[in-house]
Amino acid sequence: MSRNARFHFVLLALLGWLLPAGAEDFFAPRTTNSAVRVTIAQGANLFDAFLPFDDRVEAIFNRGLTNFTQTTSTVDAWHSLLTNNNETVGIKVFSTPGRLTGTRPAVVIAIVHGLLAAGLSPTNIIIWDKHAADLRNAGYFDLGQTLGVPVIGAADAGYDTNNYYLPDSPVIGSLVWGDVEFGNTNKGVGKKSYLSNLISHRLTKIISVVPLIDENSAGTCGHFFSLALGSVDNTRRFEDSGDRLAVALPELYALPSIGDRVVLNVTDALIGQYQGGPANYLQYSTLLQQLWFSRDPVALDTLALRELGHERQRVDAPQLNSNFEIYTNATLLQLGISNPARIQIETVR
Repeated sequence: MSRNARFHFVLLALLGWLLPAGAEDFFAPRTTNSAVRVTIAQGANLFDAFLPFDDRVEAIFNRGLTNFTQTTSTVDAWHSLLTNNNETVGIKVFSTPGRLTGTRPAVVIAIVHGLLAAGLSPTNIIIWDKHAADLRNAGYFDLGQTLGVPVIGAADAGYDTNNYYLPDSPVIGSLVWGDVEFGNTNKGVGKKSYLSNLISHRLTKIISVVPLIDENSAGTCGHFFSLALGSVDNTRRFEDSGDRLAVALPELYALPSIGDRVVLNVTDALIGQYQGGPANYLQYSTLLQQLWFSRDPVALDTLALRELGHERQRVDAPQLNSNFEIYTNATLLQLGISNPARIQIETVR
């Protein structure tokens, strides 16, 4: 965040407009003249013992997509989001929890089928996450082979030393194997987070698909948490602190090589896990059978925080940290809207 942005943020906080004392104030309606669109596709009978039917999920996905893009076919919907058929589209999944409560392969299948029908070459459709091991454990390498599309771990693609994130007040964390500067003892080591070559050199468009699942420091493993931390190295310095995440996630997302390439955000709310994330705990999960669509990652993550809070309240589970500051900071950087009064929700069934 720039110094000017920090000044305005502090000013707004002092005026009591931006940093609420708690969730109730944060979600209080405010007068507005503009709105951001979110489409919620509500399905039924999509599961058998927590395993989704791929064809039924694809049908509800396509219904939601065409409604959101205000088109009459999935081909037209994808054409409305992409500049041309030569784009290289990266489908960013969050695979750490596995196939049951992470991004579900059924949703990715629907996206790949739609992109292929719209005329993209299979080699121009890439399923990716930060670590290949997580992708493999969640079944994505097998899925990629079935669909005929590449599956790539961003960390395994190497990092671009000419493209990096350097915070205004750098925090030097503990570098790990795989970080660009691991083992380097020169002065200033550990202040930068380098972008993956996959992001900076290969992808031209990004579709972010995240599950509805909680996370201790960020509140939810949402679009900011998944895409920002999945795109760069040297992230441990942010992940152990909610305050650092609140600054780093919006600033990372705001990098042109990341946020400017996102054409669609999809929250996989087929199942909502309200406790224990990002590990897989189906006993703390609710079958919602929903898919959420928007161009606005802030709006979707804000709605995710609210839904997870409702689920915890419903079962009388302890309320967890929601780290609203991430989304107020993101709004300040003009990355989206965090005020529910300005989120126009359309539900299709």
